[in-house]
Amino acid sequence: MTTMTQSFDKNYAQSFNRDAHSEVLPYAAQNNQPKKRVGILGGGTAGSTIAIRLAALGLETYLFEKKKSLIDGPPMCHLHAGGNLYREIPDEDCVALLKQCIDILRLYPYTIDVRPTVFAVPTRDEGLPEDLLPRLDTLTDAYQELIDQDANNKVLGEPEDYYQLYSHEQLIELSKREQVAVPSTVDEWMIPVARYLDLNKVKFPLIVVQEYGWNIFRLAASAKLALEEYDNAHVFTETAVQKVVPVDCENCTNADHHVTKWRIDYQQAHNQNSDSQPESIEVDYLVNACGFRTGVIDDMVGVEVTRMVEFKSSYVTHWDDAGGQIPEIIVYGQRGTPEGMAQLTPYPGGYFQIHGMSNAITLFDDGLVASSEDSAQPKLPQQYVHYIEDGWDKAPLQGRSQQAIEYVAEFVPTFNSARTVGNALYGGQQIPGQDDTLRVADVSLYSNIRYARAENVKASSTLIAADQIVDELTDLGLIENDMPMNRGRYAHEWSYLVHNDSLAVDEVARELAEQRGFPIAMAHVNHSIREVALENLTPAEA
Repeated sequence: MTTMTQSFDKNYAQSFNRDAHSEVLPYAAQNNQPKKRVGILGGGTAGSTIAIRLAALGLETYLFEKKKSLIDGPPMCHLHAGGNLYREIPDEDCVALLKQCIDILRLYPYTIDVRPTVFAVPTRDEGLPEDLLPRLDTLTDAYQELIDQDANNKVLGEPEDYYQLYSHEQLIELSKREQVAVPSTVDEWMIPVARYLDLNKVKFPLIVVQEYGWNIFRLAASAKLALEEYDNAHVFTETAVQKVVPVDCENCTNADHHVTKWRIDYQQAHNQNSDSQPESIEVDYLVNACGFRTGVIDDMVGVEVTRMVEFKSSYVTHWDDAGGQIPEIIVYGQRGTPEGMAQLTPYPGGYFQIHGMSNAITLFDDGLVASSEDSAQPKLPQQYVHYIEDGWDKAPLQGRSQQAIEYVAEFVPTFNSARTVGNALYGGQQIPGQDDTLRVADVSLYSNIRYARAENVKASSTLIAADQIVDELTDLGLIENDMPMNRGRYAHEWSYLVHNDSLAVDEVARELAEQRGFPIAMAHVNHSIREVALENLTPAEA
């Protein structure tokens, strides 16, 4: 029987005995020059992660976010550790997602809920479970290679346990076993699947993969705590950026012009109802991480780009009859059809997040829009902008939430007893280019005007995007080459992990969940990375 544990460096948060600040400050003082400034527009996962990365290098980092807190955007539910959710993307993208997920997990370890994800192909689907096996073998090999490069990359369990298959006969046998409230083996995780999933509506084998949960409230809390480590990280929430203007610009009428400084005009919420003028800051480099509003800044900067934006939503429900913890359950389907993918994501306290990839639930008939010749910013229908800025209207939210429950209940019949909670995780997702199946993207660089645009379709790409910006800043001479803290990044020696643990993240995450109108239980995880690390200690080590 395979145990759901993982190898994790027990000294992870104490593995370096020097504060990251001590590595940064000498570099700023050596040349007696003012610190370089970087402005980052947008405090989602991309903007916040880039800010952490740059602040750790000693740059004066200015992060602007319109909402009350960081990382409050489109829904997320789990680390796409291999992209098994997406049958339509190529294997090389899946390997990229695996690498990115492991990387981002090590930056934000206290955001993870350690549990498996179950993938099922419904009988009505043309595909077969066996179609995914070559990809899963490729990913297993890639995971082993990452561990060979760095033993601390073994954060998804043992490579040989990355995925497992369950036959119909095995599930029938498991359905006769008593459910375990807190599973510790894959078999125990599969007991509720065997008991609750309608086995007559799925093909076999079922596939169980070590894709863990990813908690957006804990992610926001971790980013907040990480940025508070740095005196040179300046975070402006509830702040509207009104304009960006080139300050030092050569040949500005020429397509190949050069900009060396930008001015950011902004206004904080507490000043917006007064007669006060916008405040301004000049920066040496500008990063656009505005998510679905990225095109607004592109238009101000004057760069042309083709992109799409999609409004998507997932729904929060409560189910009392689960009988204990269960894995995430995903039933494949063709995106956008009435038989699109169904996804049931567990949280503590009996709460579940639901995706139904049909236009009646998660997707919307007019929710996918593209940029035009006149503007890089796709224009979402005003109704969805209203939802993003002001919250959902009660009636449509209730209606879609109930449809989501019924959608999942087709495959998990007892889930029809679940009730709606009256909130959702939703937002606009940007998609670079014209391919709405794109799942791997990072950053676009405009060296001549000292401008970067982070275009992260998946949040796991954000640390790679930050690295590319660091390389760009190094090439431009804005930061030192081969700084100790740049080397420390690849060992994941993040300053905030020395001073904060899961309990500190708990406290901030609870505050954020309550502030955003979600059940406080959703700020927690059932099995944290820290708990798994402690379980792996021998008695002598403990």
